[in-house]
Amino acid sequence: MTNTALITGASNGIGLELAKIHAQRGGDIVLVARSENKLNKLKRELEQRHRINATVIVADLSVPDAAQQVFQQTEMLGLTIDMLINNAGFGGHGFFHERDLAAEQSMIQVNMTTLTNLTHLYLQGMVARRRGKILNVSSTASFMPGPLQAVYYATKAYVTSFSQAVAEEVAEHNVTVTALCPGAVATGFVDAGDLQGVAAFDKAKSAESVAQVGYRDMEKGTLVSFNESGLKFMLNWITPLLSRKRVLKISRQFMEKSA
Repeated sequence: MTNTALITGASNGIGLELAKIHAQRGGDIVLVARSENKLNKLKRELEQRHRINATVIVADLSVPDAAQQVFQQTEMLGLTIDMLINNAGFGGHGFFHERDLAAEQSMIQVNMTTLTNLTHLYLQGMVARRRGKILNVSSTASFMPGPLQAVYYATKAYVTSFSQAVAEEVAEHNVTVTALCPGAVATGFVDAGDLQGVAAFDKAKSAESVAQVGYRDMEKGTLVSFNESGLKFMLNWITPLLSRKRVLKISRQFMEKSA
């Protein structure tokens, strides 16, 4: 039986740490991202250290047919994907009406559309084989609207909802889907999303610690995975009791930049 994981956004951050964890456990990996040099370096490191096989697929997941291209390459290579980890994603800071629309559309494509397409393409084989695990990296942002990150929060709300619905559909086929919902994480996400100075990232957790929680909960088949118990309690038990206007004000305060 194979144990191959396909990981998007594998060149840095949570994706990189998830790749290390899977390799440490003896699993083969398909590494997907735009940075060919970083992927090839990671491939060499993981193969030498853990004696596994790593395959590099260079892909821009903001391109509409990216998921189909990735799927076709794994099919041509005869690879069976046992674990699909949809980690790639990005955000962006600012008022929606002032932000570049093309950037927002790319965010929707990567965070939602490509994730959906990859899930659909690989899920069919998992259901047919009656085994498989999917980890969709979402966010605690998925539990509320996000002023100053309106599109990002909305895309993550989709990921968390979509993951849970599909999990219920495929449970009878011995396939699990987990939504990983971390709080702020210390990765390149801050620079890429113009989030420097945002208060929410003052106490960001390490990508390694988030990946460990996510991988563990994926193995267990946990429906929604949190890396911080305090955030889990707040989102499940406190936030639902507040008025919508209050939630919006709190959410905006978290995203405002310090002077």
